[in-house]
Amino acid sequence: MGEALFPENTYGVDSGGDPKVIPKLTFEEFKDFHRKYYHPGNARIWFYGDDDPNERLRILSEYLDQFEASSASNESKVWPQKLFSAPKRIIEKYPAGEGEDLKKKHMVCLNWLLSEEHLDIETELALGFLDHLLLGTPASPLRRTLLESGLGDAIVGGGIEDELLQPQFSVGLKGVSDSDIQKVEELIIDTLKKLAEDGFAPEDVEASMNTIEFSLRENNMGSFPRGLSLMLRSIGKWIYDMDPFEPLRYEKRLQSLKARIAEEGSKAVFSPHIQKFILNNPHRVTVDLQPDPDKASHDEAVEKEILEKVKASMTEEDLAELARATQELRLKQETPDPPEALRSVPSLSLQDIPRKPIHVPTEIGEINGVKVLQHDLFTNDVVYAEVVFDMSFLKKEHLQLVPLFCQSLLEMGTKDMDFVQLTQLIGRKTGGISVYPFTSSMNCILQEVQFTEQQRFKQFVSQSKARMESQLRGSGHQIAAARMNAKLNVAGWIAEQMGGIRKVDQDWDEIASSLEGIRKSLLSRRGCLVNITADGKNITNSTKFLAKFLDSLPSDPFSETGSWHAQLPSGNEAIVIPTQVNYVGKAANIYETGYQLNGSAYVISKHISNTWLWDRIRVSGGAYGGFCDFDTHSGVFSYLSYRDPNLLKTLDVYDGTASFLREIELDDDTLTKAIIGTIGDVDAYQLPDAKGYSRYKFHF
Repeated sequence: MGEALFPENTYGVDSGGDPKVIPKLTFEEFKDFHRKYYHPGNARIWFYGDDDPNERLRILSEYLDQFEASSASNESKVWPQKLFSAPKRIIEKYPAGEGEDLKKKHMVCLNWLLSEEHLDIETELALGFLDHLLLGTPASPLRRTLLESGLGDAIVGGGIEDELLQPQFSVGLKGVSDSDIQKVEELIIDTLKKLAEDGFAPEDVEASMNTIEFSLRENNMGSFPRGLSLMLRSIGKWIYDMDPFEPLRYEKRLQSLKARIAEEGSKAVFSPHIQKFILNNPHRVTVDLQPDPDKASHDEAVEKEILEKVKASMTEEDLAELARATQELRLKQETPDPPEALRSVPSLSLQDIPRKPIHVPTEIGEINGVKVLQHDLFTNDVVYAEVVFDMSFLKKEHLQLVPLFCQSLLEMGTKDMDFVQLTQLIGRKTGGISVYPFTSSMNCILQEVQFTEQQRFKQFVSQSKARMESQLRGSGHQIAAARMNAKLNVAGWIAEQMGGIRKVDQDWDEIASSLEGIRKSLLSRRGCLVNITADGKNITNSTKFLAKFLDSLPSDPFSETGSWHAQLPSGNEAIVIPTQVNYVGKAANIYETGYQLNGSAYVISKHISNTWLWDRIRVSGGAYGGFCDFDTHSGVFSYLSYRDPNLLKTLDVYDGTASFLREIELDDDTLTKAIIGTIGDVDAYQLPDAKGYSRYKFHF
């Protein structure tokens, strides 16, 4: 899509490089590019915190004085892509696996470049709301229309993207039949025309406004450092020579937009944007990706032919020099940096690490026989609540339906509201509700959702299947980790079971009955736990509502089935997919070998990932990433690689870890860095809601 929308500027090329083109890059060209653009003359420098400004300038001066002035900033300027005078269409092939129903594997996406220049902040804010109205929730009209059409399995395209110099809008479907490509295009255009003519429902506008405003005011970035979050928000304008603080000032623009909608109506605000930036915009590219089971082998054959021609053109001396240079490069890659070089990099010391863990106030109480954890923390008048139900009462055969059950609770509607009205209610009255195996927080969702809409549930299955297929290609290491865990411990088997899919058409009556069975087994005060994080006043105010909610739950689960004891059969396996890279995993349960947990395991796992695996898997192996993980609850120690060109070679690296550890000699500085990195993982920065949630997890 980037190549299609931006044929004339830098956004039309892959920032990570095209594997077919990378071999043409010489080392000298590579160094020249780095020397030119990775220069402080092309940098933006950001500070966040309450440290001494004079000390900041001293540190900057010490660093910048090492460099001569550079014009890199001017030369790296991004020039806008000129808008097309007429729409275009691009048809490309993508690798597909053998045995698939290829007629139903097309992907079609419509893409618009919205402007020839960077838009003003007010217009960007309005477009952000428009994006949420069109696609932001399952009930959003464009998303809903596409999914309910039955023309495809899942949405593709990111909606409105405004992080580049010029904003774009992309939407389409995957899992489309070859005969339905044109229908998808027409449906997108017709739906946008209808929305431009009729506008959006007031309830949709109110829900979107509340959702986005809540997100802006809460500014919740999870464990991601707030200073970095603000920098990234700021840099999107700063690198284009605009005011870096403008993206951080939303209050006046938000109030202005709300006032305009209240005065003129939402149609007067959003319909002109649909018309101007999308419907009447000639810079539209339709991308049609067609499945091709022969593409991967064809590309490999072409690459092999090119390499053979290159080799044939080389003399014996050329080949010998290539072998020597390759060996020299490998030696450089695998030789650790000298201690004096590592010590030159600024770092924390152990004295900077608090000796005591962060204290989270926790009061344990009880309401209607249910244990309630209360965390009195300042949350800016926001109440965060988790209601947890015990899954051990579920039947084993119901496990694979649990994720779809959770999705059904939010997207199927209740006895009094269809799912659109339910979505609007959530958007208008809350900062968001998520339901996953363990959590929910709304009575009408838990007890009144109707499991009767077969077609709607079928959409969930199609979307889930599409997500799994995408995960295989883009996040295969997660699939590998899940499969290994399922072979090595019961919890892993349970998680793997919840990734299954059943046949909706043949088994609908049984599925509907099973969904109701899951609800009856889960919803009970027995084994229930409530976790609340807010300031004391709001905790007190919420208690009466919580008591009413808990009082509506039955005191005992519908059935009792005992514990689950199952694992997948042990043994090696491979999942073959049409991709140019591998995801390689190896794991074992080291508790079963007699290992007893010691805190040093956290540190040494961190060190293995940052040294041995980094150097061998990524630096010299060419993978995008390689790491290890130790699940101290189950005892599973696993190795994983990400986007890896190797397979057996990577397994050899994993097997070499024992020798690496036997021969290792850690100086104090290296050990200190490993300890600090470990503390950064286990005691990461947390906002109040995360602190409360973490205490609830530790409670178990």
